[in-house]
Amino acid sequence: MYRITKEFHLSASHQLNHLPADHQCARLHGHNYIVVVELAAGNLNDDGFVRDYHDLSPLKRYIDETFDHRHLNDVFGHSKVTSEFLAKHFYDWCKQRFPETSSVRVSETPKTWAEYRP
Repeated sequence: MYRITKEFHLSASHQLNHLPADHQCARLHGHNYIVVVELAAGNLNDDGFVRDYHDLSPLKRYIDETFDHRHLNDVFGHSKVTSEFLAKHFYDWCKQRFPETSSVRVSETPKTWAEYRP
């Protein structure tokens, strides 16, 4: 199996209102998120790629225009915007456009991340 990954960055805020008031994530806060998309294929295409990295440019535009420097609660209309939720959201978005999508990882910090891999 061949696998490629591409990393995208965004800065955004969120607030997990459903948590107890004394939980640090219940307060308004932000992250410098890193979104890592993995694509996999058993065979390479005619150009020798799983997929050309340039083909992922629409994801960069989507992230920049929809999420970067935004309040994610407002973007999604709810307060359960966790890294797990974001990983699944980006996976679904990518899978519709790039069938080779095999997983998406969303990091909130260099030491914490969530991954969606069906």
